Amino acid sequence: MPVSTARTTDTTAQPGARSGRIEARSIDYVPLAERHGKVWHLFPVWFAGDAHLATVATGAIGVALGGNLIWTAIAVVTGCAFGTFFMAFHSTQGPQLGLPQMVQSRPQFGFMGALLVWIVALTTYIGYTAFNQVLVGSTMQHLVSLPTGVSYVGYAVVGILLAIVGYDFIHRASRWLTYLMLAALVVFSVGILAVNPFTHGQLDLGAFSLTPFLIQFFTAAVYQLSWSIYVSDYSRYLPPNVGVRSSFWWTYLGAGVGGAWMMLVGTVAAGLFPKADLVNSVISAGNELFPGFGVTLLVASVVPLLTIGTLNFYGASLTMLSSLDSIKQVKPTVAKRIATLVLVGVVSTAIAFGSDDSFLTQFGEFLTVLGYLFTPWTAINLVDFYVIRRGHYSIREIFNPRGIYGRWSWRGLVAYGVGFAAMIPFAVVGTHMGPVAQALNGTDVSMPIGLIVAAGLYVLLCRSLDLTAERAAVTAADRGLDADPVMDAGADMDADAGPA
Repeated sequence: MPVSTARTTDTTAQPGARSGRIEARSIDYVPLAERHGKVWHLFPVWFAGDAHLATVATGAIGVALGGNLIWTAIAVVTGCAFGTFFMAFHSTQGPQLGLPQMVQSRPQFGFMGALLVWIVALTTYIGYTAFNQVLVGSTMQHLVSLPTGVSYVGYAVVGILLAIVGYDFIHRASRWLTYLMLAALVVFSVGILAVNPFTHGQLDLGAFSLTPFLIQFFTAAVYQLSWSIYVSDYSRYLPPNVGVRSSFWWTYLGAGVGGAWMMLVGTVAAGLFPKADLVNSVISAGNELFPGFGVTLLVASVVPLLTIGTLNFYGASLTMLSSLDSIKQVKPTVAKRIATLVLVGVVSTAIAFGSDDSFLTQFGEFLTVLGYLFTPWTAINLVDFYVIRRGHYSIREIFNPRGIYGRWSWRGLVAYGVGFAAMIPFAVVGTHMGPVAQALNGTDVSMPIGLIVAAGLYVLLCRSLDLTAERAAVTAADRGLDADPVMDAGADMDADAGPA
């Protein structure tokens, strides 16, 4: 599928992410002269981003609902494969547009209309940060009796400092954490298969239960889909000639393998020790190999939470700046980026300090709702990029409040609203279920409904869009701003435009 893109830059802008420097850029476009890195670097970013303790908990759900170990494992792997498919397509947008992920929502929703999804994204970033702070706090208290408040503050400080250094450091740290987690996961996987502590019932393919399987499948899928708001942030410095196919596959393999593998640790731990809590089940599962390895496995799974914390702070800062820019245009500076990072840290830490024993459960349900809110956005954003506009965007007009994309884009907003509404009868949030979910014994199949309805309606509404006139406007707006004529607006990509 041929895809094209407009790329422009202000040639007087400061350098962006460079090794050993604090990143100067934030929501602004990354010029071609500053593009760097290798496409395979996307693998460790998303492997390490997924291979942590919070992901372990996601893989234990099917067993907790009564499914046996083998069918829960199958649901984990297939669910990850499905959800990561959409997430990885977002990653390909970064090198082609040179913009953070959420800024790319303006052509679909309008200069002001994009605030709708940005507010949800900002809430998600802060919520996940607080969730991880509580998780780290309880784990460190369990391991070394460290007061939870110390962990909350320490987690925020480290995450903010790493996010200030920015893009290049995040990539380097992710590579080292990937090596660590690969070693721990290989030892655990080979060891647990050699020890083989499983019962016949846990591995019985004939003991299939539909409801736990589907719940685990869609939980894994939505968990992976939730990464969609992050991905272009960490691919936007790559040169556009890396192509769509390669950036898709390196992202897909990193997130898919890291997510599924880590969830399977949770599946095995819950299957072997169903009555234990998350931390104790992981320790006990690791100790099945040899005494002491359980603590090693737990610590190894906690360390990457620092990476995901950094990703959350970094993404929250970009989203907050984007939101402020819609209200009153903001000139991106390092000082503004640091200020937003500190503000996010203060809010998330306050939430963590205000949490109680029911926080993880209640906030988990809240994050489920946020996941629903991002499903129609994913469908609309991807359909617009790959099917409707086929990558033809003006960078200048994305930052123009009176530009060709308008302040409010009714097509995207209507498709989003209808897509979300269509999910409600199929949704499950804690003990609350839509009527269709009740008929399906509590199975949540809202994700595919939201994707199909939002994408289909958006395509239908865009039939009235004058793409010929818009592409002419894109060319006029961005002509001459990149030295390389191949990068002018409207230049089609080559055959390396799809994942297959």
